[in-house]
Amino acid sequence: MQLAPTLRAGSIGLALVLSSPIGAAQEPPRTTAELAAKLEAVMRELAEQRKLLKELQDQLAARRRADEAELAAARGTGPQAGGPAPAAQAVASQDNPRPAVGQPPARDSRPPEVAPIFEAPGVLTAKGKYVLEPSLQFGYSSSNRVALVGYTIIPALLIGLIDVREVKRNTLTGALTGRYGLTNRTELELRLPYVYRSDSTVSRELFTGTAVEKVFDTSGRALGDVELSLRQQLNDGGMDKPYYIAGLRLKTRTGRDPFEVVTDCTRRCVGENATGTGLPLDLPTGSGFYSLQPSLTWLFPSDPAIFFGSVSYLHNFKRKNLSRMVLAGEREPLGEVKPGAVIGFNFGMGLALNEKASLSLGYDHSSMARTRQNGIVVPGSVRTQLGTLLMGFSYRLSDKRTLNVAVGAGLTRDTPDVSLSVRLPTNF
Repeated sequence: MQLAPTLRAGSIGLALVLSSPIGAAQEPPRTTAELAAKLEAVMRELAEQRKLLKELQDQLAARRRADEAELAAARGTGPQAGGPAPAAQAVASQDNPRPAVGQPPARDSRPPEVAPIFEAPGVLTAKGKYVLEPSLQFGYSSSNRVALVGYTIIPALLIGLIDVREVKRNTLTGALTGRYGLTNRTELELRLPYVYRSDSTVSRELFTGTAVEKVFDTSGRALGDVELSLRQQLNDGGMDKPYYIAGLRLKTRTGRDPFEVVTDCTRRCVGENATGTGLPLDLPTGSGFYSLQPSLTWLFPSDPAIFFGSVSYLHNFKRKNLSRMVLAGEREPLGEVKPGAVIGFNFGMGLALNEKASLSLGYDHSSMARTRQNGIVVPGSVRTQLGTLLMGFSYRLSDKRTLNVAVGAGLTRDTPDVSLSVRLPTNF
């Protein structure tokens, strides 16, 4: 504490007391009038000394309050739940709140931030705040198919048709996502995607008198399926204590319907009179079905890493009286179609590299059930397993803006070979 001015003022007051008539040896008054005059002088001197002492006490109290405020600013690490004490209010502001001396800093009950590699974020938006997140995602996949139609005389000789196809698929999705904090533990999200797709099918029919490869190109671009999500933090976690976040996502079918695009078939695409390639001339940008997906996400901080993961279940609602558009404006009736449900889980680990950068590694897996048509499993439809290995990087550009980059590599045949996504969330 800086008390030099106060000590100097106290020394001056003590000198005045010692130099006053009270502290000096004088002859006793001879008359009553002299005694009354001396008494009156002493009383005036006592009143002045009392006034000076009061001023010194006020200065000392003010100096102590200022020193306590400075000490609180040096010790404080964040705002308190009940607000700063009166002594700390003199140096605290709305943008830089400081706790009072003797009070521990308030613990943030929100989960720690990690570099996002999955669709659902782990940290919820604060109450009354909102986040706008433009994103761009690219995916590429390729697959080979060999169809043998004929009969074998000996194991080395096939009489019939061999159809070899290689499909290369590119998908580019640009999206604008908005999140709003309803409370400190509840978040509402709206995602508006725009999808561009292009497929190239390379095929060669052997034993048909030609070795020329045929290429069938098709593409599509339109609005994708709009998604609406709600998330709720269930508990207060902490170091070595997990956070749990429940979510519910509704996927609409605002994208171009797969049953609305024209298929390259003259009359039918299945059965004995199948004609054409059976491939769509324009690619759809939506699934064509409403879906509802509940999920549960967990985060477990364990210094210096953060472990996280989630489990989910995607339910697709069936549609009735469906038909497929073929060439010449004709429709092929399909009846009732119900896609299989999807069970998914993922897990990963996040690590902070410094105050601005963080790295995440994870694995995402989805198991898709078989599709049913008119209550019967569609021929050729099997349970599909999708596994993706993910790596994400996050860098904080400013207090309100962060750059997130994630790369995924497919580990199963039906998973896209590679996926790349870039996100730029901005807080308001």
